[in-house]
Amino acid sequence: MSATFRPRRSVLFLPGGNPKAISKARTIAADVLVFDLEDAVAPENKEVARRMAVDAVAARADYGDKELVIRINGLESRWAAGDIAAAVPAAPDAILVPKISRPEDVRRIRAAMRAAGADPAIAIWAMMETPLAILNAGAIGATGTDQGAPLAALVVGTNDLAAETEVRPGRDRAPMLPWLSTCVLSARAYELAVIDGIYNDFNDADGFAAECAQARMLGMDGKSVIHPNQVAPCNQSFTPSAEEIIWAQSILAAFDRAGAGTRDAVTVNGRVVERLHARIARRMLATARIAAEPVTVDDQRD
Repeated sequence: MSATFRPRRSVLFLPGGNPKAISKARTIAADVLVFDLEDAVAPENKEVARRMAVDAVAARADYGDKELVIRINGLESRWAAGDIAAAVPAAPDAILVPKISRPEDVRRIRAAMRAAGADPAIAIWAMMETPLAILNAGAIGATGTDQGAPLAALVVGTNDLAAETEVRPGRDRAPMLPWLSTCVLSARAYELAVIDGIYNDFNDADGFAAECAQARMLGMDGKSVIHPNQVAPCNQSFTPSAEEIIWAQSILAAFDRAGAGTRDAVTVNGRVVERLHARIARRMLATARIAAEPVTVDDQRD
């Protein structure tokens, strides 16, 4: 596991032009805040929202240890160049790019960031929300090995996928399961994070919990959320259970006893586990440590 591993259990999208939401986000226990300049902002408000989002990210200390991301407008839009030029000096942790459909799209945003003088530490997050994105998921993930701004995460845009394909996902999302798993495979192949799409009905706690559980079962790292009330249950769902923590600790202890770096597999409770399981165990324990840290959160109701 990389020393820079950060849990991304809850990824809260905030309208970039909503000062109340931006201010309130300081007290919300989401792992990631996404200041959205795309879907959440009307065309006539784009420039105002851009300034507000950039100012919020520049005031990084106000948001503690949260990961701060700016979602720009699509690369084909008339706002994209201005979004990139404004976002880069604010130094967000990442720039989230909608409608990534081909590996060339990742290379375009990487080149644009380099031309804007971006700090090499600013990552790229890719929205996987078109049919072509799913068909090209492996090639898109592979761009994470290219030089320049790192590709760090794939974010599945389930609403856009449903709209563009005209599927009817249903509560179990059965038609989408192959697409979700394809994104997980790409992310794991290239050591990227993978984030599930939003659950639209923030008043349906049971439905949201079920979808979080499904996403975790599929191997997702976390889920996009659109309301503060979704953050706590989302964090809980993607936090390792006590049993999982014990499992992870036993695996790392077994490798320690066998001699670090000298064995590719060990036996734990009668089962053979490989070094890849040790990497999973370290990620799990890192997430658990973050979850155990006390967080002060004000009332999150509207």
